[in-house]
Amino acid sequence: MYPPRFEYSAPRSLEEALDLLAEVGDEGRVLAGGQSLLPMMKLRLAAPAHLVDINRLPGLGSITDTNGEISIGALVRHADVATDPTVAAHAPLLAAAAPWIADPLVRNRGTLCGSVAHCDPEGDWNSLMLAVGATVVATSREGTRTIPIADFVVDFFTNALRPGEMVTEVRVPKAGPRTGGAYLKLERKIGDYATVGVATHLRLDESGRIAQAGIALTSVAPKNLKVTEAEELLVGNEPSDELFAEAAEVAARTCQPTSDVRGPAEYKRAVVRTYTERGLRRALAEARGEA
Repeated sequence: MYPPRFEYSAPRSLEEALDLLAEVGDEGRVLAGGQSLLPMMKLRLAAPAHLVDINRLPGLGSITDTNGEISIGALVRHADVATDPTVAAHAPLLAAAAPWIADPLVRNRGTLCGSVAHCDPEGDWNSLMLAVGATVVATSREGTRTIPIADFVVDFFTNALRPGEMVTEVRVPKAGPRTGGAYLKLERKIGDYATVGVATHLRLDESGRIAQAGIALTSVAPKNLKVTEAEELLVGNEPSDELFAEAAEVAARTCQPTSDVRGPAEYKRAVVRTYTERGLRRALAEARGEA
């Protein structure tokens, strides 16, 4: 199937791109990697009247270490995240998860920021971003907004961008000492969407108690799901198998899986329980320097 007719623009500067987006409003969409948008257009699940191709814009393809955060620009590809030394050193959870994104063809073309903006509940990046507490930088002709990822992911394929805005970067807190994480993903075959994905992240204080916790789920709710109740259960407590089992039970109870070709709902709920517990143990081992 072919997409409906649309206008196409390839601006050469960010200012020109923002002017175009302000002009077309809700009818415009940003094109970066196109690995999600173009298939949806071919299936006529999306029908933007105007595509604004940002691939020629300078300054959006870098990964930088700034003010305690890793900044990932709008044109950084999934494959870049997987191999970047700054990410490996200061955001190892992202580096470890990047090879699980889709397949090599998609990783070489698709962008992290595009995936974040797409808000597909079966996408991996937003679960990771929810677990580590990332922020999204939205830019328009009027200026820049910094949006916590928990506020940015609104609903099924729905983000918090306003008409005329685009995501120009995602900022991830640097993983300090006594920090660990894991992303566990069940898929039917390499490159498939997750049947279930669980991102976990822990930071320990000097006494060994849990100072910060992040748990987020993929493919088991209408959006990537941050399990706040389980996180609050963990913070301030001494890590233990019993505590992790309790948090995993909360995650399994909170998720909203549906039965489909990838498996029945109760099976997915059981995987959430197992992966949450397993992921927390891996995160703890890494935080203690045992992994």
